[in-house]
Amino acid sequence: VQLVESGGGLVQPGGSLRLSCGTSRFTYAIGWFRQAPGKEREALSCISPDHDATWYASSVKGRFAISKDTAEKKVYLDMKDLQPEDTAVYYCAHTNRRAGSRANEYDYWGQGTQVTVSS
Repeated sequence: VQLVESGGGLVQPGGSLRLSCGTSRFTYAIGWFRQAPGKEREALSCISPDHDATWYASSVKGRFAISKDTAEKKVYLDMKDLQPEDTAVYYCAHTNRRAGSRANEYDYWGQGTQVTVSS
């Protein structure tokens, strides 16, 4: 399974970004994670291709929104009200489960896209 993230960049505090994840396989859940320097990889959200159920970490609930285009095999993460503590490399990942909130539940990862929130 191959995954490619895009959409990262530099944004000012309070700004918004949309991350995209293209996957070669979208039969089970795709998740979004981030990892800041010196910190563990953090699960953010996941979505399944065949129903609308989603999961969000409490740290991003209400600010981040996950969506999908199943036909195009793409998953999006819309992020708003970004703050400096959101600065990290953001990854999408594939799992063979219907959902997953832990990194060890995912078996394939993209290369990541850098999000930097700074004035």
